[in-house]
Amino acid sequence: MTTNIIATGLLLIGVSGANADAASCTARSGPATVAVVELYTSEGCNSCPPADRWLSATIAPGGAGAIALAFHVDYWNGLGWPDRFASRTFTTRQHQVAEANGASFVYTPQVTLQGRDFPGWRSADAAKAIAAAASPPARATLALEARVAGGSVQFDATADVPGPRDRTGAALYVALADSGHVSDVKAGENKGVHLTHDHVVRTVSGATAAGSDGRARLTGTLPWPSEAGRAPTLVAVMQNPATGDVLQALALPLQACKD
Repeated sequence: MTTNIIATGLLLIGVSGANADAASCTARSGPATVAVVELYTSEGCNSCPPADRWLSATIAPGGAGAIALAFHVDYWNGLGWPDRFASRTFTTRQHQVAEANGASFVYTPQVTLQGRDFPGWRSADAAKAIAAAASPPARATLALEARVAGGSVQFDATADVPGPRDRTGAALYVALADSGHVSDVKAGENKGVHLTHDHVVRTVSGATAAGSDGRARLTGTLPWPSEAGRAPTLVAVMQNPATGDVLQALALPLQACKD
């Protein structure tokens, strides 16, 4: 499906690994870039389930080297089946991605890699492309600290961008994602289909722009989802939204962070 809907809001995140310390519930990024794979999907789109399955099979929750971001957009909601994970914020995010890629429309399913449209996700070489995206040295250092208590996630995220050229437009985002969701669709294009979803973006906080010294800090509280899935993960991404350029990403599994 294509659309030219204009929306308001912002962005991000998914699941994957880093150097996490379960006891103190902290994580710090390493020297290598972590690849960010975004999927724009909807339960109302009958061409989306294969992409959902591909994302689940390609990037495991907590896996090293890549973070998966499953954004459920809302422009399918009035066409027979409302997606309970859909958000206008994520539709806005997809429009930002389209603008950064020079596209005049958005569609589902869409996969991006490091902020760039990635139609090759269907090919046998997709895993190689993701691995190649994770091979360059990181252009930012990220750190996360989190605590889960009282139905919310309290977090403190910091970023440092050493290269002056990389600082312009760079911004820090933090989001909560989880996996293992299922839906039995009763209407719309996927009527009668049993769907499974991983790496589902639930909520997001940000953005905080890098200062002239290349540093950014974001603190806050995110609500714990009432319908929580498995492998809850807090993710930070340092990215230039205008270009889609990902400087670094970091994931912190939250299961061990609960009081």
